[in-house]
Amino acid sequence: MGNEKLIFWNVDTQVDFVEPEGKLYVKGAEKIKPLWQQITDFAKEKNIRVVNTADYHYPESEELSDEPDFVNTFPQHCMANTPGAEYVTETQPENAVEFDWDKDYDTFDAVRSARNILIRKDAFDVFAGNPYTDNILQILSPETVVVYGVTTNVCVNDAVVGLSKRVKRVIVLQDAIKELPNIPLPFEAWEKLGVEMMAFEDLESVI
Repeated sequence: MGNEKLIFWNVDTQVDFVEPEGKLYVKGAEKIKPLWQQITDFAKEKNIRVVNTADYHYPESEELSDEPDFVNTFPQHCMANTPGAEYVTETQPENAVEFDWDKDYDTFDAVRSARNILIRKDAFDVFAGNPYTDNILQILSPETVVVYGVTTNVCVNDAVVGLSKRVKRVIVLQDAIKELPNIPLPFEAWEKLGVEMMAFEDLESVI
């Protein structure tokens, strides 16, 4: 592995969010796909470990509603075993070690040697939506986590806030995230947490 103290954190870059035909399309997200491809290639080239998170819901999930408010509840999206729950091609994790939120695992040994880790979750917050996220992060024990994906003001925000409590340095790639409308943006709150924001092209100079 490359720099053991650095990991990338790919948030929910799934078909249902990114593609215009997706069930919970984030307007403009598809325009980031070429940059996500660059980030994926960069991680592979530099042998950087990537934690990939993914919404993975069943019909009874608490965040799903037939009458969604688009803040706390949303229409069906990223349903288990559907194409919409898959990653877009540009961020598809290679040979990922997978951790489902609803399965039991006896060992986490595979985490140590995997370059791609896939954490499926049933909540906006990956730390609440999968019981193994904290274990995985403790095993990896990074000092710096570089975050990108969707959506800025929901799942990315929860990841950033959760990570800022657990690791020394959190960097958000500001040109590799996209927000949903009608929900406040978290940038001021991130700044208070000491989160850094930068463009992907500036990343190499600081890691």
